[in-house]
Amino acid sequence: MTSLLLDRQGLTELPALPADLVELSAWQLRTLDLGHNRLTSLPSRMPDVAEYLYLHDNRLRALPSGLRELRRLRYLNVSGNPLGDLPGGIGELAGLVELRAEGSGLTALPDSIGRLGSLHELSVRDNAITALTPRIGDLTNLRRLDLRNNGLRALPEEILGLPVLDKLDLRWNRDLDVPWLAELGRRGCVVWPLSSTGPRRALPGVDHDAGRPKATLSRGARRSPG
Repeated sequence: MTSLLLDRQGLTELPALPADLVELSAWQLRTLDLGHNRLTSLPSRMPDVAEYLYLHDNRLRALPSGLRELRRLRYLNVSGNPLGDLPGGIGELAGLVELRAEGSGLTALPDSIGRLGSLHELSVRDNAITALTPRIGDLTNLRRLDLRNNGLRALPEEILGLPVLDKLDLRWNRDLDVPWLAELGRRGCVVWPLSSTGPRRALPGVDHDAGRPKATLSRGARRSPG
């Protein structure tokens, strides 16, 4: 088995998994999809998912401590959960290429986010982030940064040092003042402008499948991120 798809099953807790799945001996699990359920917690020890982990649109208030052990993971979607913050252990996911934490009540990102050296895309739109850690400048492979609809008032200048950043989305941050945005544009980065109509509020019931790679919308296929 390479994929375990348990999305949209009305789950309130994760069913017991076979021991060899957790140990990843007889199984080579590439994808675990638990999205669109009613999960409030997850076991601290997670199966060693190699590529895609979908936890979006549940009721999780915290991510399991064992998540930090999934160092082969390439794509993680925790959007649409009332998390409040991301754990410091998120920085241990050395293989992560894409991280989506949209509409999760975040007010900040942990400093450890800067250790995600393989990250190509970070989407944290529809949160309540007022400032970014300067460690965001350590993401030297970051290409796309989505900060739409937060409470940002400034950005760390370290973003100017991101060598391959080609898209920065800042829409619906009405109090944001960044005098050096034009410099990013001259470098070839597409910077989505600030809205003049005020912030857009995230609507309840948003389907965070919209943030998936398109191929993942079918139950049978998962495309490599990035």
